[in-house]
Parts: sequence; structure tokens; C-alpha cells
Amino acid sequence: MILLALFHNATRELLAFAAVGIALCSLDDLFVDAVFLVRLGWRRATVYRRNLRASADSLDPAAPGRFAIIVPAWDEAAVIGAMLRDLTARLDHPAYRVFVGVYPNDPTTAAAVAGVGDPRIEIITCARSGPTTKADCLNHLWRALLADEGRHGRFKAVVLHDAEDVVDALELRVFDHLIPRLGMVQLPVVPLVDARSRWIAGHYMDEFAENHLKDMAVREALGAAVPSAGVACAIERTMLGRIADQAGGEPFDAACLTEDYELGLKIKALGGRGALVRIKGRTGVVATREHFPGDLESALRQKSRWLLGIALGGWDRLGWRSGWADRLMLMRDRKAIVSALLTVIGYVAGLFALIDVALVGAVSGTKGFAPLVAPGSWLATVLAFTSIVLGWRLTMRAVLSGHVNGWREGLRSVPRVVVGNMINALAALRATRRYVSMRRGRSTLVWDKTAHRFPGVP
Repeated sequence: MILLALFHNATRELLAFAAVGIALCSLDDLFVDAVFLVRLGWRRATVYRRNLRASADSLDPAAPGRFAIIVPAWDEAAVIGAMLRDLTARLDHPAYRVFVGVYPNDPTTAAAVAGVGDPRIEIITCARSGPTTKADCLNHLWRALLADEGRHGRFKAVVLHDAEDVVDALELRVFDHLIPRLGMVQLPVVPLVDARSRWIAGHYMDEFAENHLKDMAVREALGAAVPSAGVACAIERTMLGRIADQAGGEPFDAACLTEDYELGLKIKALGGRGALVRIKGRTGVVATREHFPGDLESALRQKSRWLLGIALGGWDRLGWRSGWADRLMLMRDRKAIVSALLTVIGYVAGLFALIDVALVGAVSGTKGFAPLVAPGSWLATVLAFTSIVLGWRLTMRAVLSGHVNGWREGLRSVPRVVVGNMINALAALRATRRYVSMRRGRSTLVWDKTAHRFPGVP
């Protein structure tokens, strides 16, 4: 009976801790949702009624600019050839050059790139054996495009892509139309459906739909910096040159795991403006599509790298700069680790509560126990609030994922959120351990990439 009483009281305390933590973490989510809905309603009532919504096919610049597409590649022999053939066959633009970074100890990737045999593709071999960091490889590509400019003239913008990207045919038209009015243009990233991994790979579909349909739009509406996703992103050439000049000649920080994320903040600091642009193409929204990890270990490696670079390393490197909107968004990005762990604590508290109710109902002599959650108590109020917020958040995710990925995936997003939360929690623990190890000097930065897939390639 004493043990049951201890378990009963401990369960109440755990419920209270989880409820308060989740409620506090929900406040900024509700604020972002409110801004998104107000912005959407205002644009539909004003902007969309006064102006026809353009399609990318209607964008036909009189004097097309010249674009540099840079693709870092370490251990990508399985996909890089197919990706480059698809890119060069698909892109509807007359002036671009592709720079692919490879390593001297990765001859199979270099051979796959050379096998494409397209004169618009240039292979750049990094000075050191791989893997270094992705940013180090990108800096080699930066130097190569500078040398190319000395021979053939200046590029209008630099476009970032990865070796597994399915590039939209019209993306360079969109970039050409919006640059240099914008210092950075980010197109949506849409994870491809993986029938073999509906739950692990599928949860990326829900997260990217919410992030690139809602969160990025709210960042722009509030005047906060819009971070780059690292792919489907074009940076105006002069702006990237200014970033390089500030950093001693190289625009990508080789000591950073998420150099793409930081680019958006650097552009804002230099007075530039970035935006995520959704525009109709020939087969839907102009976006980059790609496969995301379909097994647990790969997903954990990728997400722990993101959390380590953005939530932990970003705090060290960037601090809390700029105005309130940027600080709010930095807080949202950095609370991801706390939110993921709180969610798991909430699951455990809920399970303990069910066990407690069953035990108290089955064991005699428990009539003197205080209710686990007393009606009208502050805990009951907080739990009611978190329950309403949970219902709202699941509804928002289902609607947004359904809008991007189809109604079936929208329905799947509701149970799939449990899988995503568990992956995020495990990744948060892994990122924290690695961060502590790096702070103690026990590990170094390397390109901790995951194996990639490309449609049609076994």
C-alpha cells in the first residue's frame, strides 16, 4: 500500500510537470498559428482578389541571368549520376553551370559524375580526403565558380542542391524573376512518398508541409530571417560575396554543421531579404522533391545533426541577435530539444496515469487517496488546456499535410505524430550527448551524412 501511495503521488507530480511544460511550449505555437491564419485570410480577401496568381511558366525574363548550381558530394556514387542527368534534362533555362564537389579518396563518385558527360558540369576535387564538412566542400565549389567568372562572366545567383534532389524544371525561371529583388529565394522541399516506410520516412512529409507551408510564411510576415533549407535555394551572387568577404573569403563556415540554416540569418544581418516562394508549376508547386531516410538509424543521424547544428551549436555561435521576431524564431528552433523530451515525458505520465487508475480501482484500501487530478484544480485546468491544444495541433498538421501530400497522408499524419515525436526525442538525446562530447574535445566535426536514394535508382 505504501508503494502504491508513492506511485500515486509520483504520477500526479509527473503529470503536473509534463502538463505545465507542454502548456508553456504551446504558447508560441498558438501564436504562430494565429499569425498564419490571419495572414492567409487577409491575402485571400485582398491580394488574391486583386491579382491573378502567377504560374512559373509565365515567367520569361527578357535577358536570362547566368546561374551557378553547386552540389557537394561525398560517397554519392549510387545517385549522383542519375540526379545530374535528370537535372540537365529537366531544367528549362538557357544559362547555368553545375559545379560538383568530390573528394580524392572517393573515386567512384567522381567517376559517376564524369560519366554523365555534360559540358555544363564541372568536377571540383577537394584538397583534403573526405569526409570533411559539407561547408568545406561548398567552399571549394565557391572558389571554382569564382575562377569560372573570371573566364565567362559573373553569375546572377548561386543555387544550392544535394545529390539526391529531384529539381523542378522551372526553378531557375523563378529565381531569375525574383533575384536581385530578393537576396535569397527558398523554394519548398517536398519529401517523396516512400511506400516501404509510411511511418519513418512519412513523418518528414508532415513536418516539411507544416514548416514550409506555415512556419516559413510566418517568419517572413513578422520580418524575421528566413533560413535556407540547403537545397532549392538561390542566393544573390553579390550578397553571397559580401558574406564571403566578412568571413575572410569563404561564405560557408566549415566549423558549422548547419551552414545552410545560418545563411538566412547572415543575409538578414546584411540588409537583404529572404523569402520562401510557393508558385504553381507544370506539375504542382515548383519545389524540390527528394527521398528522406526510411529507417530509424538514418533518421536519427540526420535529425541529431540538425538539432546539434541549429539548437545547440547555433546558440553558441549566433547568440540571440536582432529584434524580437528573430529572437522568437531562434527560441522556437532551439526549444525543439526541450519540446521533444517533454512530449515523451507526457507519454510516460499518461501511461502511468492509466496504470494508477487501474491499480487504485482494483486494490482495496485506497479510498483515502486524493484524486489523481481533482476536479476544478489548477492541474485539471492545465490538462484541459493541453488537451485542446493537442487536438488543434493535430488538426492543423493533418490539414497542412493533406494540402501538400494528399488527404490520405493528411489522415496518416495524426497517428504518425507519435512516431515523429519518438524519433525527435531520441535524436535530441543523441545530439545532446554529441554536443557535450564536442565541448569536451572528444569528437570533431565531420560530414555525418546519410545514405541517399533517387527515384528509379535501385
